[in-house]
Amino acid sequence: MIFALHVNLIQIAVAFLIDIVIGDPQWSYHPVRLIGRFIGQTELALRRLSLPERISGILLTMFVVLWTYLTFFCVMSIAKQGGFFCEIVTGAVCIYFAISIKSLADEAKKVMTALKENDLIKARQTLSRIVGRDTAHLTEEQIIRACVETVAEGSVDGVVSPLFYSFLGGPAGAMTYKAVNTLDSMVGYKNEKYIRFGWASARFDDVVNYIPARMSAVLIPLSSFLCGYGFLRSLRTTFRDGRKHESPNSGIPEAAMAGALGVQLGGPSSYQGEIIEKPLIGDAQNQLTLKSIDHAVKILRVMSVLFLFCGIGVILCIKYLVF
Repeated sequence: MIFALHVNLIQIAVAFLIDIVIGDPQWSYHPVRLIGRFIGQTELALRRLSLPERISGILLTMFVVLWTYLTFFCVMSIAKQGGFFCEIVTGAVCIYFAISIKSLADEAKKVMTALKENDLIKARQTLSRIVGRDTAHLTEEQIIRACVETVAEGSVDGVVSPLFYSFLGGPAGAMTYKAVNTLDSMVGYKNEKYIRFGWASARFDDVVNYIPARMSAVLIPLSSFLCGYGFLRSLRTTFRDGRKHESPNSGIPEAAMAGALGVQLGGPSSYQGEIIEKPLIGDAQNQLTLKSIDHAVKILRVMSVLFLFCGIGVILCIKYLVF
């Protein structure tokens, strides 16, 4: 058991370093893309059965989650047979595919660069790669707001949650989390097509992100303090506005980030041509500027390192206290 803990921690640390250096590769055979294809094929097969949509959605969630866990459990079991080095490398690569620190930061920086060049069209196009909302007619301030919100939400989806499940379940746990997250991004919509079919996927995503989102309520303020931003303001805003969002999880990192930067997030956004009124989060003490994106990315990076060290520290303390 102790040896397994050491292996898992090494895998996580190596995966983190690879992501920081390389970022998430845009490969056709990226494991998350393969999971996405499996989701699409399974959805088509289930819809042909003409079952009640909610039942089909529950089956989809169960199939995809179990298939992903068993697949990567088998991959790691085979890797163990190849020796210590093979197990470390295989596990690290799996976890690396689950986290997206550098890629999220780089995409946000690309939006900022386009805005610096006064190229709104390019900024909108770049932003569209990391947000689900319509970007074709966004103003500069709306682009910045959307980018900061995405960095805040991505701090949970792309950093805290996958690392959290890596600590709990190793590489198989990390990739299973990505399967849940991918399910939500593909079918967890509230439109006519997915309101019932995607219900189970959306609710399960809420469940698995529940603890990591609340961890961000501490991690983001601490990171903002280390970056020289508003620690107490971040905490106050998190507790005041974190529950305003329709999602039980998204509002928490957004509120923490809004408080850290002293800006206001939320407001109307367009999704597939439909205007959605989001609650206002934070106080407009500071104007949303290019520096807001830069500061949000800096908090993201510091938070990632902070959580990595905290997670390793907690696991090691548990190991020596229990074993």
